[in-house]
Amino acid sequence: MYRSEPVPEPASDPNELLNRVARGDEAAFATLYDLVSARLYGLVLRVVRDPAMAEEVAQEAMVEVWRGATRFDQAKGSAVSWMLTIAHRRAVDRVRSEQAASDRLRKAATVEVAYDDVVEQATTRIERQQVRRCIAGLTELQREAVLLAYYRGYTYREVSELLNTPLPTIKTRMRDGLIRLRDCLGVTA
Repeated sequence: MYRSEPVPEPASDPNELLNRVARGDEAAFATLYDLVSARLYGLVLRVVRDPAMAEEVAQEAMVEVWRGATRFDQAKGSAVSWMLTIAHRRAVDRVRSEQAASDRLRKAATVEVAYDDVVEQATTRIERQQVRRCIAGLTELQREAVLLAYYRGYTYREVSELLNTPLPTIKTRMRDGLIRLRDCLGVTA
């Protein structure tokens, strides 16, 4: 009798080995592992793209094969394709899990932390009071020049014209006034 396909020896037939694994045969599992593990690892590596993670996922898949060997149905496909399906599913699950963890970290890093509005208002009020106190400590010319330039938006030249004071004098008074404000507010340069 001639057959179109050679019949594999029972010791190397993955289907037979998996049936023996389902009955708890550890030696059959070791042989099956040797036959399929490299191919299984290669498939997982193509999905997860990280050799260390691929080793881990491939091991998890083989443990699932050991534990779930009784669920294998030879009528639905070959043992190798059943095992590769398990490995592929585990690899995809791992990639999704890693992506979800990465997304959670990224989201947590970008979430704006709510702040206490009352504290913000109180701090702003205190800062305003301190600025007003420090501005009150300036000379009349310094105060007018700083207020016109920084709070009304005028240029040095416009401040000079509004106060009818020479431009170099305005620049000097503003510089001196800003230095006094800095010292009064406790700002370090």
